[in-house]
Amino acid sequence: MSQDWIPQSFGQEGYLYVSYGDLRYLRHAVASLTTLRRYDTQRPVALVCTEAHQAALVEHGLRELFDVVLPLASEHASVVGFKHNFYRYLPFERTLYVDADLVWCRPPDPLWHHLRAYPFTITGTQIADVFFGGPKDVRVIWDWVLNRRARTLSRFGLTYLSRVQAGMMFAQDRDLARQVGDLASYFLSQMSRTHFRSRRQEAGRSEESAEWSLAMAMASLNLPVFPWLQGQESPQLDFVSDFTRYDPDFREVSVLYYSRPLLYAMRAYRPVWLRTLLMGLLSLLPGWGDYMYVTPYALHFGILREKGPFYAFADRVWAHLLQQQAPCGEASVSETRAVEDAVVS
Repeated sequence: MSQDWIPQSFGQEGYLYVSYGDLRYLRHAVASLTTLRRYDTQRPVALVCTEAHQAALVEHGLRELFDVVLPLASEHASVVGFKHNFYRYLPFERTLYVDADLVWCRPPDPLWHHLRAYPFTITGTQIADVFFGGPKDVRVIWDWVLNRRARTLSRFGLTYLSRVQAGMMFAQDRDLARQVGDLASYFLSQMSRTHFRSRRQEAGRSEESAEWSLAMAMASLNLPVFPWLQGQESPQLDFVSDFTRYDPDFREVSVLYYSRPLLYAMRAYRPVWLRTLLMGLLSLLPGWGDYMYVTPYALHFGILREKGPFYAFADRVWAHLLQQQAPCGEASVSETRAVEDAVVS
């Protein structure tokens, strides 16, 4: 890159995707974009990606699906590398970054209205649950019994820890975003002094998580997260097949939402029989069994074992787009837009 940051000169409000590594991640970003265009055809969408992914877009005649395509520095081509350096990639005055493994389920105008109040924020919950940054099975009990979370906070002079879900990040103040990113990098370097586990210890994970370090940075700066769990107004909810009603193209989506955050947090707990037992027992308490079905603004496929339906959807979208290209392999802007409209209509 010719400079260490992208100027906020491509519009007032817009979306940002990032793509690197295996080309299937580019397919994911394209699939997510097609669901976004079902509901928002006005705000521009930027893609920050590697040269290989930009070349693939051009080769397949899909470059014009994105309003802006910008280069990703090689040192930022990772989860931590990008999200800790989010401040360098803000092409709009108000930029909403979204993960590529996310599908949009409803018009986002009200979401933008709420986000404008924040100079910088990430979706999450005010208080982190016991599973945040730790094991997602029975081993989490030891963190609870030994009070490891409290020791981490005390060691770094923090009085609280929010739950950050970095599938959505919003910024309109670059300097503040830079402070968050720099602090998050510092906290990550201190992992051995915390109770957090490396995400690479999880089967199938090759990259480190940026979420707990971002959460500590935001707590250090006393910055609020954007409430992730808002019932009918939830900005994003995780896809768990046992708790989601959906069709293969995700045009009709509703998620089983428990009003008690602890019950909701247990949705991905394993083994399933123990999850069912614990949730059933807790539901016997007055008010704890309350639930509703809601349609979030977006459905996030952040749980590794639950990604299958999204992978299948992304492959279908990509195949459909390629089938619609001109025989020579080069599509005009108008042709590409027509293809996009056909996919998202």
